Amino acid sequence: MIQEIRARFPILSEQVHGRPLVFLDSAASAQKPDVVVEAMREAAYHQYANIHRGLHWMSERTTEAYERARSDVARLLNAPDHREIVFTRNSTEAINLVAHSLGSLMKPGQAVLISELEHHANIIPWLMLRDRLGIELRVAPITDEGDIDLEAYEKLLEDRKVALVAVTHMSNVLGTVTPARRVVEIAHHHDARILLDGSQSVVHRQIDVQALGADFFTFTGHKLYGPTGIGVLWGKKELLDIMPPFLGGGEMIQSVSFERATWAHVPHKFEAGTPAILEAVGLGAAVGFIEELGYDAISAHEAALTAYALERLDALDGLRVLGAPRERGGVISFVMDGAHPHDLATLLDQLGIAIRAGQHCAEPLVRRLGVHATARASFGVYTTTEEIDALITGLERARKMLT
Repeated sequence: MIQEIRARFPILSEQVHGRPLVFLDSAASAQKPDVVVEAMREAAYHQYANIHRGLHWMSERTTEAYERARSDVARLLNAPDHREIVFTRNSTEAINLVAHSLGSLMKPGQAVLISELEHHANIIPWLMLRDRLGIELRVAPITDEGDIDLEAYEKLLEDRKVALVAVTHMSNVLGTVTPARRVVEIAHHHDARILLDGSQSVVHRQIDVQALGADFFTFTGHKLYGPTGIGVLWGKKELLDIMPPFLGGGEMIQSVSFERATWAHVPHKFEAGTPAILEAVGLGAAVGFIEELGYDAISAHEAALTAYALERLDALDGLRVLGAPRERGGVISFVMDGAHPHDLATLLDQLGIAIRAGQHCAEPLVRRLGVHATARASFGVYTTTEEIDALITGLERARKMLT
């Protein structure tokens, strides 16, 4: 079956430096299956027009495709109402939307709570909100293994000054899968709303926003085998209804004069201007691709890959895998004695092996781990054990050259 899946990704037949491509950087951005590319191509070739505002056939057909993608995402997340799906450019914009909109309803003396696991996209918007409104930013620590310290997390909520918790559902550095339901329960027990950054988790596991119980959930299309330029904010409708708009312009208004404006209903209140039309169509196709494979099969495949990779990496002399969380997704960061991660990535690239090296937009976490940078291998539905073997062979070769 894996070869059938790989055949759906044309780029995987490419060569790099005369060698077969081994792509182990899916956490940064996943490759795109044929159905995504074709869906966007067909929409561009045969029906493209601006949406919502046109009465002609092309506009109506494209509007239907765009709104169908919204319903596809709602189904994927088990959202109770498709109007709770807001299209954004990416997870970063989705989190900024919440920070600016819900954040504008916060008052000095209130706090936002994040964790040491966070990507910069879930740090910077809250720093900016802190500086703009004078709120407090609190940070829940992690254990040395890479899990959120739940006892410390709950203590930070006890004074009930935290209005919003914003934490990752899965770390892009350690692969830590946070105990989301418990994190949500604790937040709600202390009267805090909660946002889960699902940029990594939605790729690897079934997401049911109703079962999770969170107030907001975000993800980005390009990690879910979809196009760039399209992301998702899911929010409970009662919260989206009271939140002011994020951006102003066309489409997000109900009426406008030179004296005042009134806003459209959700989700359009948050989708100012011409949106990413073709990208939404591509995201809908990516959702269909995921549903065709099934999350049970995806999760089982990637759990087996991760276990296999950890076993092989642990056997390498001088190499240290960072973190040992209770539950880890298909993301593994590591360091090698005497070898800078950038050098490892450069040498592996010469062998056709693509990994990521650096701080992964998570500088505070990398520093907490006691290193300046890491190498990172991350897996997708198309990753094979043979590719992990190629990585191990490449690392052994790099070790001989660098140490």
